[in-house]
Amino acid sequence: MILALGVSWKRLDVPGLEKLTGAGVYYGAAQTEAISCQGEEVYIIGGANSAGQAAMYFSKYASQVTILVRGESLTKSMSQYLIDQINETPNIKVMVHSSVTEAKGETSLEAISIANSQTGETQTVKATSLFIFIGAVPRTDWLEGVLERDNRGFLLTGQDLKTNGTRPKGWTLERDPFLLESNIPGIFAVGDVRHNSIKRVASGVGEGSICVQFVHQYLSKVF
Repeated sequence: MILALGVSWKRLDVPGLEKLTGAGVYYGAAQTEAISCQGEEVYIIGGANSAGQAAMYFSKYASQVTILVRGESLTKSMSQYLIDQINETPNIKVMVHSSVTEAKGETSLEAISIANSQTGETQTVKATSLFIFIGAVPRTDWLEGVLERDNRGFLLTGQDLKTNGTRPKGWTLERDPFLLESNIPGIFAVGDVRHNSIKRVASGVGEGSICVQFVHQYLSKVF
């Protein structure tokens, strides 16, 4: 069995966002969406690596990219190499202590209200593209007590299952779990649902392809 369950993006509970999702408000981003923002001013919510990587990509097409961060800086949640790249990119701006309080528009996004937690001021700016990167949730609650998960619910596989070099509890085979194998022999996990996976389509496809090889190895010892 191969589990390729994916994840669901965490939703931001702000007036107007739900109605305009898919019409100027997006969770996550794809290359096609970046290209469609040619010459626009793009707003990004989030302070982790996914937001930083998106900002760098959008900066190639958008006239201005603004990253909205609730904290005082990016350093607590973003890798330094990305921070350095952002600082060196002239059309990327970082607004700290900032959060979106409302999205406005009838059929598509037209403006957003941005509140500053330090000054208490709120400004409304024109916006047609808002991308939200506040994390993803694996829908694996139904596997509780069956497959090992990390504290966020992502499935543990391979070496991540070992504790102090010891194989997972209940493991009955003489070998270690395969790279993409769960704590139950013959059950594998690939893609975004897996602990420490790279949240990219190409990575998920690659893991799925590699997993087939492990399935064949497992089956060769079963039959």
